[in-house]
Amino acid sequence: MRWSAALLRFRFSTTGTAAVEMAIVAPIFIVLMSGMIAYGIYLSACHSVEQIAADAARTAVAGLDNAERQTLISDYAKRNGGAYGFLDTRHLNLSVADSMDGAPQFEVLATYDARALPIWNLFSFIPMPSPLIERRSTIRMGGA
Repeated sequence: MRWSAALLRFRFSTTGTAAVEMAIVAPIFIVLMSGMIAYGIYLSACHSVEQIAADAARTAVAGLDNAERQTLISDYAKRNGGAYGFLDTRHLNLSVADSMDGAPQFEVLATYDARALPIWNLFSFIPMPSPLIERRSTIRMGGA
């Protein structure tokens, strides 16, 4: 009889429900928040790579040939690379090439190795995209 009274009291007790609910919900919440932070950092790095490719391409317009354009975009990256969020210019590669379709335009390719970002070490339990980020920016030459 004592056991049945204790079990009945335990069954209708609400003193630990918040702790049980927290134990169930907290891991899911932590994974979701970690995923949002990790993808936020990654997307910010992607945006920075895209921005530096576009800005370097605008800078390269002043070059007369690909060698001069390459010098201009390299100098631009050295001077301004630190202004872009989540970018370390040591892992950034900028290159310039003529357009493949024969049009009077050139293309700046920005390649960034994002393995140095903390998201691959801290959030290893979250599936992440490729750590190699590539963005292109095309500029038309002349006034055509």
